[in-house]
Amino acid sequence: MRIRVPAPPSRRPRGPRGKKNAMKAVGVFNYGAPEALEVAEVPLPETGPGQIRIRVRAAAVNPSDVLLRMGFTDAWLSESLKRPYRPGMDAAGVVDEIGPETVTDLQIGDRVMAMVVPIDASGGAYAQYIVLDARQVVRAPADTTHAEAATLPMNGLTARRALDVLNVAPGDWIAVTGAAGAVGGYAVQLAKADGLHVVADAAPADEELVRSLGADRIVARGPGIADRIREVVPEGVAALVDAAVMGAQALPAIRAGGEIAVVRSEGEAGIAPLGDLGDVTVREVFVPDYRFASDKLDALREGVEKGQVSLRVADEFPAERAPEAHRRLEAGGVRGRLVLTF
Repeated sequence: MRIRVPAPPSRRPRGPRGKKNAMKAVGVFNYGAPEALEVAEVPLPETGPGQIRIRVRAAAVNPSDVLLRMGFTDAWLSESLKRPYRPGMDAAGVVDEIGPETVTDLQIGDRVMAMVVPIDASGGAYAQYIVLDARQVVRAPADTTHAEAATLPMNGLTARRALDVLNVAPGDWIAVTGAAGAVGGYAVQLAKADGLHVVADAAPADEELVRSLGADRIVARGPGIADRIREVVPEGVAALVDAAVMGAQALPAIRAGGEIAVVRSEGEAGIAPLGDLGDVTVREVFVPDYRFASDKLDALREGVEKGQVSLRVADEFPAERAPEAHRRLEAGGVRGRLVLTF
């Protein structure tokens, strides 16, 4: 049952070193390399109507965080944001405060998770506390750690959105590139839960992992992937979720009239254009479209609890070591998600 919470009495937890109305955050005053990430003391955000404040315990580290750190998202930042600009699209922790007139079934102290959009007025998840619209916040999966829960919201919703924009039906074959990664792994598992057949790519060292995620067939990753997918599905797959950003290399794997879901747009740094699409339709995946899709995020929670979706933490770092976590992410080869703890 969802309830409307009346205006509560003032409750303000103490910030770092006993100061009121302050908290620790990790962000950038000046864009640049991982060393640009700094720990700063910033004002504690206050809840307004329809909002929930989370005491963040874990925030996953994603490629989108690198883009913000380097300034590629500067033009889209909310005008109300002040430096340091905070990365972070995944938060897990506990409900700390519920704003007045907020419709929610959550209570103070509940373990929760949320997808955060750093370019919004809330700022990113790299902070001890964050205030979000109540529609962004759902319960964390039962019997998980904060770090595990933090790996699910943005990556899981990206995979969910990628499948939702495709016109596929149970029994269809789809392909997933980057299947050993966070988004690709979730795409494989969610596709199987949707009744689809999946052919996924993997390096030799990742084949066992990708098979455990439920892929029906596995092909070697890298150049020539389209030919290898066609060997498995001669008529071509109905759709392809391109989590590895293979782009034009993967297009020939898709049958005429099929679709490709791209999780990063051609306008982003380092993303090559798709070129001649032929009879293939591009479906762009913009995960902030699901920022208020609490039903989708809660369904992901249920998927974890049913064993359909697995959570993978590659490593944990105290928030002060955020530069180290970013360097490791940029070095590549991470399986699962790196997580900052607060």
